[in-house]
Amino acid sequence: QVQLVESGGGSVQPGGSLRLSCDASGFSPGSHAMAWFRQVAGGEREVVACASRTDGKTFYADTVKGRFSISRDNSENSVYLQMDSLKPDDTATYYCAAAEACGSQEYLYDYWGKGTLVTVSS
Repeated sequence: QVQLVESGGGSVQPGGSLRLSCDASGFSPGSHAMAWFRQVAGGEREVVACASRTDGKTFYADTVKGRFSISRDNSENSVYLQMDSLKPDDTATYYCAAAEACGSQEYLYDYWGKGTLVTVSS
C-alpha cells in the first residue's frame, strides 16, 4: 500500500523556520519526482518545490525561491522541505506528492499525502 506521510508542521512567528518531512512507503521515492504543494483554505493547490527523478534538479515557485529548499534522502525514503524566513502568506496546508516528472499540474501526481498545517503568525 502506497503511503506518503507528512510531518513537521506547526505554528511559527514571521521570520522563523520549519522543516517538513515526508516519509514514503509502498514505493520508492527515488524512482519518482517528489514535490511539495500547499493549499490555503478555500484556495487552489499550488506547487512550491519539486525535486526531479533523474538529474537532481530542483524547481521552486517564485514566491518561495531563496527561502525554501527541497531535499531527498532516498536511502530513508524521505523528502524534506526546509522553510526559512517564513511569512504570514506561507500559512497553508502543505502536501507531499509523487509523479513521473516535475510539473505544476495536480493531475501529474500519482500519490499524495494528507497534509500538514503550517501557520505563520505573530
